[in-house]
Amino acid sequence: MSKVKFSNGDSFPLEMHKVCIVQKLNLPNVDERLKNIKIAGNNTFLLNNRDVFLDMLTDSGVNAMSDLQQSAMLRSDDSYAGSESFTRLAAAIEKLFFKKHFLPAHQGRACENIICKSLVKEGSVIPMNYHFTTTKAHIELNGGSIRELIIDEGIKVNSTFPFKGNMDLDKLRQTIIEVGPENIPFVRMEAGTNLIGGQPFSLNNLQNVKSICEEFGLILVLDASLLADNLYFIKIREEEFKNFSIKDITKEISDNTDLIYFSARKLGFARGGGIMTNSFELYDGMKELVTLYEGFLTYGGMSVKEMEAIAIGLEETMEEDVISQAPKFIEYMSNELIKRGVPVVTPPGGLGCHLNAMEFVSHIPQEKYPAGALAAALYIVSGIRGMERGTVSEERDENGNDVLSNVELLRLALPRRVFTLSQINYAIDRISWLFDNRDLIGGLKFTEEPSKLRFFFGKLKETEPWQENLKNKFKEDFKDSL
Repeated sequence: MSKVKFSNGDSFPLEMHKVCIVQKLNLPNVDERLKNIKIAGNNTFLLNNRDVFLDMLTDSGVNAMSDLQQSAMLRSDDSYAGSESFTRLAAAIEKLFFKKHFLPAHQGRACENIICKSLVKEGSVIPMNYHFTTTKAHIELNGGSIRELIIDEGIKVNSTFPFKGNMDLDKLRQTIIEVGPENIPFVRMEAGTNLIGGQPFSLNNLQNVKSICEEFGLILVLDASLLADNLYFIKIREEEFKNFSIKDITKEISDNTDLIYFSARKLGFARGGGIMTNSFELYDGMKELVTLYEGFLTYGGMSVKEMEAIAIGLEETMEEDVISQAPKFIEYMSNELIKRGVPVVTPPGGLGCHLNAMEFVSHIPQEKYPAGALAAALYIVSGIRGMERGTVSEERDENGNDVLSNVELLRLALPRRVFTLSQINYAIDRISWLFDNRDLIGGLKFTEEPSKLRFFFGKLKETEPWQENLKNKFKEDFKDSL
């Protein structure tokens, strides 16, 4: 994909697939969109899909499947125990990751539940490069706490550093000495740090983290949900491994981790998840919890049809043309927005294009949730559903105060093989118009606020009546063009 050139000098990503099945989209007019976002409490999670034009909320469970995945689903074995579908998936796991033991689960956060119930206890401390919302919640629910040890470059929104997901090795060593290795059940690395722009870690950094873990006798756990993007970035950005195949890089990553878990809603282009390890002790300690919370060991809460699709999807993840598609689209979208002066996370990472709300709507203080306000505003002017990744995604402290996020981002996820380039260009146009009219955007405040994972369920309203003004300006400029 990256080597195709055009005679007129243009540069844009070329899809290495063709569309075989289509799904109808709906673009409500701006009056309907304003009504919809108000009903949803300015929370894009609470919008109905029929009211969304381009769904850039997430890449989780919405990636397009290949023809080979679809056909593989027809041979699924529905046996409760000893399913051949499970056997084929476990064989694919061992072939690609060289891990002997595999525990299925219905998705990634189910894996986190099993791991945390098995390993985390009251007073545990889990060092990690950066947290994910559900990971942090599972750790805290089991009495533990997290230490974010991302390198300083990681939380700089604009940077040229290629691996902003790296863990700070000095901070890791200091944390282990301070806390005591006996109080650290595992160290966690996240492939493609979700909350700070899908930023990857380098293979060299992972190897060094593993060396420190071995020095102190600690388990290294990898969240591989966004591994596909991370593999691609290692291949093109890390000089030492540019001549390695994707399979070789995958093996190196697996060799330098003790336990890997993943959401197949991201990795594998289907819906499911699992835990893999070579440690029988870890496997044996978790298998009863899988049976208790997920299902029997040969389905683990997954549809056997999805198992068949994941086995093929993991194999397709080893193809550079497959895993480069989303990062290339993200890079294109980010660069086009930069040309128009729109602030985005750089370098472009995986998962999606990330707008820097702190700069986009710099007049909105963090206490008024700028990333959430930007998400609502973008939906009003475009019908595009993005995801707030800022202070709304955090939780209040023990005194009821907001914990201000390190970054305020609006994530516009680009699921693999889903959107066309014309749809990306539509998004670029509407975002650029919104940036030119950003002074019309105001803040938000909570009206309904759950104590946990409030970004999923909470509802907010305007701090002042700005949305009607934004709608009117849109109608003035676009007339009858929705």
